[in-house]
This record gives sequence, C-alpha cells and structure tokens, in this order.
Amino acid sequence: MSMLKSRRVPPVANGNGNGNRGPIRVVIVENHQLVSESLGLLLDGQKDMEVVGKATSVAEAGALPRQLSPDVVVMDYHLGEGTGHDAALAMRDIFPNVRFVFLSRDDSDDARLAAVEAGASAYLHKSSAASDVIDTIRKVAAGMSLITPAMVARLVSRGHDREHMRDSLSPREREVLQLLADGIASRQIAQRLGISYSTVRTHIRSISEKLGTKSKVNTVVTARDLELVN
Repeated sequence: MSMLKSRRVPPVANGNGNGNRGPIRVVIVENHQLVSESLGLLLDGQKDMEVVGKATSVAEAGALPRQLSPDVVVMDYHLGEGTGHDAALAMRDIFPNVRFVFLSRDDSDDARLAAVEAGASAYLHKSSAASDVIDTIRKVAAGMSLITPAMVARLVSRGHDREHMRDSLSPREREVLQLLADGIASRQIAQRLGISYSTVRTHIRSISEKLGTKSKVNTVVTARDLELVN
C-alpha cells in the first residue's frame, strides 16, 4: 500500500478541537491484546502521535466516549463478533470527522471493498513494516487517502466478476473445484463425492470452460485469484 499514489482530501485539525495542531490522536480497535499493546507502544513512541483510546470489539468501538476526539482510528478487519466495517459505521456516528486506517491479515478483495464502503482512507496488511504503518497514519491524518478511485473501480469490477463466476458454477462444481484447490486428485474426488471418475472429469471440463482456463493448475490459480475457493 505504501507504493500507492495518494490523493488529497480536506485535512483534519489535530488537537482538542481548538484548531491548534497537536499530536495525532489515535484510537486502536483490535481484538488481539498482544497486537493492540504492541501497536499502542509503537504509536505512543512517536513524538507526533498519542493513543487516546482502545476497543476490542464492535460494541466497545461504538461505545467510546465522544470526548476522545480521535483523528485516526487504526482498525482490524476481523473483530470476533463483527467486522471493522461494522465498527467503522458505528464510530462514524460518534466521531463524524475521524479517518480510518485498516490493518488486517485479511488481504481479500471482499475485506478491502467492505473497508472502502465503511470510509477507509487506507488498508494495510499486518505484515507491513512498522515504518509504513506510521507513515500511513501521518498521511491519513494530514488528509490524504491512499485508496484511489482506480483501486475502488478494480475492487468493484473484480467483485462483479467473482459473483458472476460463482453463480455460473453449480453446487457440485463448486465442491469439485474446492477439492481440486485442496490438492485432491480426480479419482480421489470421485471417491469422496461418491460419483464416477468420468463425472468428475466432466465437471472439471465444465469448470474450465466457465473460468476460461486450459488446465487444472490454471483453473485452481484462477479460482484462488477470484477467491472462489478457500
């Protein structure tokens, strides 16, 4: 994400609402205590940042006091009983001008698109370097969005493609495809599903035609790319 070109949006006024610039006020929403504590120590260690609150769930995020006045929320996508999308929508009612940086292990298009729909200004993978996380928070607090219109268009387009492909496959074809992706051979797939080997081959040919692929390997790669399999 740090390689993405930024676009400028109206800046936030850091501080306590008096217009004076102070430390970037950050709230962390993360349900893993070790990650939350480590991230808190990292951000509090920056001269221009201050962690003013934490939450571990959607409910806690929606109950944070308005007086915290955060500039940026660093948000995990998966929060146990809900998602960062849900938490962000709840927090919008409390902090209408806050900006969101999603920090998650989930690198799927579905998660990214949901974050965008919730108003995310950036989406980082948890494998990102600490310097990238800090740099992203500073840029977002300064009014930048690292999610460009081109990225949004790509996510929406891929989402439509994925839904079309998923809808075109029969329930049995989806089963066969998942087993292929799991590395199961065709004869073993037949045994597992209680169907003939020739029927499995017919399903695989049909899947390949629908996905526009030429081999089993290409079929699995395409299915993973479109997030049709686990």
